[in-house]
Amino acid sequence: MYQYNRGGFFASIPLVIKNIIIINAFMLILTMINREFMIEHFALFYPASAFFKPWQILSHIFMHGNFGHLLFNMYALWMFGSVLEQLWGPKKFLLYYLVTGLGAAALHMGVQWIEASTLVNAINENGPDAINALSRYRILMNTPTVGASGAVYGILLAYGMLFPNNELRIIFLPIALKAKYFVIIFAVIELILGLVGGGNIAHFAHLGGMIFGFFLIRYWKKRNRLYY
Repeated sequence: MYQYNRGGFFASIPLVIKNIIIINAFMLILTMINREFMIEHFALFYPASAFFKPWQILSHIFMHGNFGHLLFNMYALWMFGSVLEQLWGPKKFLLYYLVTGLGAAALHMGVQWIEASTLVNAINENGPDAINALSRYRILMNTPTVGASGAVYGILLAYGMLFPNNELRIIFLPIALKAKYFVIIFAVIELILGLVGGGNIAHFAHLGGMIFGFFLIRYWKKRNRLYY
C-alpha cells in the first residue's frame, strides 16, 4: 500500500537543512535584485579592507554568487547532511554546520593574512616588485568571499568519518568509492589547488571546514557525545 506524502519531497527534507536552503535561496534572490549592496554588506572581506564588517564572518556563509553555485552547495548539503541531521538532531547538526562554516572563514582569512603580510613587506621594500605587490594588495582588499562551501566540505568530512565504508558514485565516472577515500581525495585536491593558487575559489576555506569538522568530531568522540 502506498502512503501519500502530502508535503512532497521538500517536506521530507530535515528541518535545519530545509531552513538553510530557504535562507540561502532568499539571499540569492536579494543579491540578484541588488548585487552591489548585498556583496558590499554581507560578503566576507578581509578584516583590513574598508568594506569589512564583523557580521560578514557569518553572513557570507549564506551568500552565493549565482544559481549554479547555490544549487551545487545545497544539493551536496542535502545529500550528505540529511543522514547527519537525522543522526544528530537539529541542534547538534546546526552547531556543526556553523562551526565548520566559521572555521572555513578562519583558515581562509589566515591564509589571506599571510598573503597580505608578504605583499606589505614587498611594498615597504620599494623594490622592483613593489608596484605589482601594491596592485595585488588592493585586489585582496577588494575581493569578497561568498558561499557555504566550507560548511559543506565539513559535512562531507563528517559523512566520511561516520560512514567510512558507504560507497559513493562519482558523477561522470563509472566507479564507486568508499566515503573515506572520497573525502581523502577531495581534501588532497583542495590542498594542491590551494597551494598552486589561481582561480576564484577559496580552496583553503574548504580545507578549513574539513579541519574544524575533524577536530569537533574528535572532541565529541573523546567525551562520548558524538551521538547525543
